[in-house]
Amino acid sequence: MARAIVYSEIGTPDVLHLVEIPDPVAGPGQVVVRIEAAGVNPLDAKLRRGARPGAPITEPRRVGFDGAGVVEALGDSVTEFAVGDRVAIGSTVGTYATHLAVSVKNLDLLPDAVTAAEGAALSIPVGTAYQCLRSLNVGEGDVLLVHAGSGAVGQAAIQFAASWGATVIATGSPARHEQLRALGAIPVAYGEGLADRVRAAAPQGITVALDCIGTEEAIETSLELVVDRDRIATIVRGPDAASFGIRAFSGGSPEPLTAQELAWRAEAVGVAIGLIASGDFQIELGPELPLAEAAKAHELVEAHAARGKITLVP
Repeated sequence: MARAIVYSEIGTPDVLHLVEIPDPVAGPGQVVVRIEAAGVNPLDAKLRRGARPGAPITEPRRVGFDGAGVVEALGDSVTEFAVGDRVAIGSTVGTYATHLAVSVKNLDLLPDAVTAAEGAALSIPVGTAYQCLRSLNVGEGDVLLVHAGSGAVGQAAIQFAASWGATVIATGSPARHEQLRALGAIPVAYGEGLADRVRAAAPQGITVALDCIGTEEAIETSLELVVDRDRIATIVRGPDAASFGIRAFSGGSPEPLTAQELAWRAEAVGVAIGLIASGDFQIELGPELPLAEAAKAHELVEAHAARGKITLVP
């Protein structure tokens, strides 16, 4: 029997339970992956506690969207992958498990230079950052302000934008400033006087802003410094973004992603894997916990008590 984390009611982390499930079978266009690492995202915790709207729970609900592992079985018509291939999983419900049937469209090959933990850390944060920057048309000559640059999405946004020729200003606590510099950003501390510090760091002006924290300070500073509100986006303040005249991606945005935006999110994983393998992209890894400790992982995520991506290992 395989094992998986499930919950049967909305609530605190202790609603998460490790249970035995039938071994998954690969259907047409699918493979069975033996999970080596599952990425823990804030979204997982938001869904578990009911902070994101969802259908009523009528049967045990699986957890997790990102992971990495090894292909163990192939379904009919699968030619893109072979048994034994290392893969990264994205956009697939239920990665908190020992085994999972996954559509080949949601897989990317992992080279030996990329660890399972790194592969499991990509889909949601890296995909979000890449899609947001593409949607905002960030490129050479831009000056990008990233709020919460030391978070997973912020770190990815800094690295993509810098590699595309943009100047990046990133907010973060002073303890994280050296890391932000290493990623390619000019760090500034958040707090009173933020707009003035950003102006001093970027006297040429800010052309585009990405809010990854959702505070009033982040929104107000972006509105003050960026002339074109169509080049301001938030991944947190989806429900009220329209009242500011800015764009919203993720974070409860009332508008679904377009086909192009979904394509960018899928494209991001392969791009990041190549950059990691060549030493040109960093993933900050955090605690590695046993699968049975999924509740502890959610506690850490909700308390913002761990630096880097938390992964669960079966």
